[in-house]
Amino acid sequence: MRDGATALASGQSETTIEVALPERSYPVIIGENLIASAGRRMTAAVPDARCAVVSDRNVAAVYLTPLKASLDQHGLFLGEAVVSPGEASKSFSVLAPLCESLLALGVERGDCIIALGGGVVGDLAGFAASILRRGVRVVQMPTSLLAQVDSAIGGKTGIDTRLGKNLIGTFHQPSLVLADISVLSTLSPREFRAGYAEVVKYGLLGDAAFFAWLEQGSAEVFSGQGGKRRYAVETSARAKAKIVQEDERETSGTRALLNLGHTFGHALEAYAGYSDRLLHGEAIAIGMRLAFTFSVELGLCPKDDAERVERHLAAIGLPTKIAAVPGAKPTPEELLRLMAQDKKVKGSKLALVLVHGIGAAFVEREVPLSRLTQFLAEECNRR
Repeated sequence: MRDGATALASGQSETTIEVALPERSYPVIIGENLIASAGRRMTAAVPDARCAVVSDRNVAAVYLTPLKASLDQHGLFLGEAVVSPGEASKSFSVLAPLCESLLALGVERGDCIIALGGGVVGDLAGFAASILRRGVRVVQMPTSLLAQVDSAIGGKTGIDTRLGKNLIGTFHQPSLVLADISVLSTLSPREFRAGYAEVVKYGLLGDAAFFAWLEQGSAEVFSGQGGKRRYAVETSARAKAKIVQEDERETSGTRALLNLGHTFGHALEAYAGYSDRLLHGEAIAIGMRLAFTFSVELGLCPKDDAERVERHLAAIGLPTKIAAVPGAKPTPEELLRLMAQDKKVKGSKLALVLVHGIGAAFVEREVPLSRLTQFLAEECNRR
């Protein structure tokens, strides 16, 4: 039933979604005030493990103390390593000293790293955990909407390079995901909007009814009223878990659907220098609109669907055009060069996630480059 209040009528204080994988299954727990009970939950999820917390300065200033107190109650806290906030921390220059710091804290093979933060911290800490002592356990405690509905679930970890986003990384599934939705109230409006783009993505790629629900209920998702925020997080997390279960390492193509808008978006992020000029979710909003418009031009998708997508993204304040990226605008050639670094490139052929309509995404592995070049030229000039 597409009603957040009804979905929560049972009065459950939390929801557990199981990511069922062979030998690597783990729960995603969604609820309020979970940080306060983190210590108790860690003893069940990672028995006998001491915990080193990785966070960024902004998140640590608010949530590290209560997390440390909860871990200390159970004798689990080993220490913390704090990095600078922002996409720039997903780099070799930050990864190396982070690993040194974790080793200096005394992290052993049987211990656990807790990633306390948004998508950047989750990707960076998860990658560090996957290579430290050839692999230690990791628990994701996402503090951003984007991380709670997407990046904290599924085991993808990594860092960026000047050639592209997430080009160096590993699959390293967490032992537990604790999504404390009470922390979302401290996000800035811009950060929340950016995360909301990933919520919209789940409707656009495979759940038209959920997208229609968001069109009607987005105001309550943003305000946090009536249980709709939690429902949006739960619905998105269930969709992510289902896809990960079907295609953990992106071998069958199912998981590639999660990249709707990402090939365009990652290129824009790289062009913007992984800076505050363009947040990840903002880039994905533009990318999803581009994917729908390109699908229309290829005769794959009804124009009305693309217009609905653009209208909804714009209505909640997300950018939809390349021209919205602050500063100098990219050329079609620059975007194509950056898109060619995408992880979905095989045999020098660019694959794109395109759509037959809202809720009907698919992977097109034979993208006509001449049409794509012409399309990007038009979009780069669109105001």
